[in-house]
Amino acid sequence: MRRRELAIGLPALLAACGRSKQMRIAVIPKSTAHLFWVSVHAGALAAAKKFGAEILWNGPPSESDYSRQIQIVDSMIAQRVDGIAIAAAERKALVSVVDRAAASGIPVVVFDSGLDSQSYLSFVSTDNYEGGKLGARSLAALLGGKGEVAVIMHAPGSFSTMDRERGFRDCLRTEFPGIRIVAEQFSMGDRAKARAAAENILSAQTGLSGFFASTEPASAGISLALRARRRNGAVKFVGFDSSDAMTDDLRDGTLDATVVQDAFRLGYDPVRILAEKKRGITPPRQVDLPARVVTGADLGKPEVLELLKPDIKKYL
Repeated sequence: MRRRELAIGLPALLAACGRSKQMRIAVIPKSTAHLFWVSVHAGALAAAKKFGAEILWNGPPSESDYSRQIQIVDSMIAQRVDGIAIAAAERKALVSVVDRAAASGIPVVVFDSGLDSQSYLSFVSTDNYEGGKLGARSLAALLGGKGEVAVIMHAPGSFSTMDRERGFRDCLRTEFPGIRIVAEQFSMGDRAKARAAAENILSAQTGLSGFFASTEPASAGISLALRARRRNGAVKFVGFDSSDAMTDDLRDGTLDATVVQDAFRLGYDPVRILAEKKRGITPPRQVDLPARVVTGADLGKPEVLELLKPDIKKYL
């Protein structure tokens, strides 16, 4: 009986041992509330499938909930995961917990949005400063190089969006002196707040000729405000990121252009880097992913459709 029990139990024991050796990677987005992060999640799962890793996906409900993101990182440290990929919601608030992870021997890849720490293996992001400049040039072309514009920003301390906003301002100042920024307001990652901010600006700035948004929620809020005030089409509008609703806005002309990131790769590359590090491959300190401007005329292009709508159902 004992031999038979051992024979039955041995395969299960070996299988359990095999499972325990699977690399576990925590992927922590800024939030789980927006469609952008769904594509990031799909990219992370695609890399996990290729490299034989398990993804522990967890993020706060809001991009401004820094304390919840810190709690999640601490819980992953306690679980002794093999690697952490994090999009830092705030450049200073997340420093101490990322430093704790590194001090515990857990390699960290920072993606999408950076932080004021050197305790990471690699930083994977869109060149957000250049993305902001792309947005400025697109809006300037729509306005013929002159006019008054407003910016709906994301939140104080968000590394990636601050770079976009800075790139937008710098480009207008140096390349398009005929365009003046007359208003800037934060949306805090909330489309309702973005809509309210945009409506306030439209009321106060009767000569406004253009809007720039640095995130998807801000873009969605501006679209709602322009429709509510029946200014869609009259006020030129360049957004950032993409969603199904933003694609519809491009088609009907509410949104003239949007600067698009490769969200799938933003999820894929951090997991790939952590998996390759486990195999002894040293990654580059920084990986820059290009952004591109998409207009309504581009929506029929296969490469644009792949960028806007990656096959997330294959992984999620």
